[in-house]
Amino acid sequence: MKKLEIIIRPDKLEILKTILNNHAIGGITVTSVMGCGKQKGGLVSGGIKSFKAKGLKIAGMNLLPKIHAVVVVDDNEVNDILNLIHEKISSGKVGDGKVFVLPVDEAMRIRTGERGKKAI
Repeated sequence: MKKLEIIIRPDKLEILKTILNNHAIGGITVTSVMGCGKQKGGLVSGGIKSFKAKGLKIAGMNLLPKIHAVVVVDDNEVNDILNLIHEKISSGKVGDGKVFVLPVDEAMRIRTGERGKKAI
């Protein structure tokens, strides 16, 4: 199993939900967060440009609103989901987001005690 930590623009959440639903992903945890990457929320290669997005400026960074979604999927689903996220969510512009893929050693459904693949 793999844990996908997906950070995207808020307006792309419905597309992400459709992708996951089409792959029969049973659960998702979504948090509204603020953040920025290498460009610190406003810098792009070749010069300084401002995003036309409302953010929170702190210590030289412009923290922009993002969605942080977490899902656990079977190993064999990861590549298909990553490809679809890139295909459907990428605008080709700075700030599209990131996906982090982490191993999951074990999962347990608290209510029933089911473990492993059955728990997700």
